[in-house]
Amino acid sequence: MNDIQHNIAVIKQRMAKAATASGRTPEDAKLLLAVKTIPPEIITSAFNGEKLLIGENKVQELKQKYEYLKDIDAEYHFIGHLQTNKIKDVLKFADCIESVDRLNLIEKLDQRLQQEGRSINVMLQVNTSYEESKFGVNPESAVALAREMSRYDTLKVKGLMTIGLFSAENEKVRQCFRLLKNLQTQIQELGLPNFDATELSMGMSHDFETAIEEGATIVRVGTAIFGKRIYPDSYYWDETKNIL
Repeated sequence: MNDIQHNIAVIKQRMAKAATASGRTPEDAKLLLAVKTIPPEIITSAFNGEKLLIGENKVQELKQKYEYLKDIDAEYHFIGHLQTNKIKDVLKFADCIESVDRLNLIEKLDQRLQQEGRSINVMLQVNTSYEESKFGVNPESAVALAREMSRYDTLKVKGLMTIGLFSAENEKVRQCFRLLKNLQTQIQELGLPNFDATELSMGMSHDFETAIEEGATIVRVGTAIFGKRIYPDSYYWDETKNIL
């Protein structure tokens, strides 16, 4: 077991502990490796024969890393802000797009997918922290956008995604995750077509245990596995810096 695999094992132990403590089973939450800025040769060291769940923020990085990692058993999620002019490219590599957050993007995705005669798994991104630096639909508009998404057969909605507040105050962070869980419940009660809504992608290196306690089914962890980057996660997730 190398250092990366050791770190993954430690994270999974912490995930299992958080799940058990909150009355859930360890299998209820999956680990997604957030690999923004991580070279593909480092990512390969995470592979130990089991299928990996990999999340990328930037289309160009996803394209480059996919070519290097294509022989590894992995599922690829796009978790960054998706510009409509990058749709054609992201559809070549992504198995799921977690960051669908506006009607224009939904329409453009549908148009392209209809041309290709296929569908794709997606998630609805919600800005539960109400921060201007982050993308995602406003929580008050999330249910309405969910209704719109459900009209498109090309989009198989698997759940909701959010980026919690970057704060040392755990209860403020917890409120973001709790809000997403509440929205999930509201949407599930509507019984919308093409809208599964069973997945909750929330929680990162600094708050994934809190996210699991509040119902996360996917946690996106990078720093705690691959080591600290030049800047903290809050920098890379600040959409106003346009570096994703």
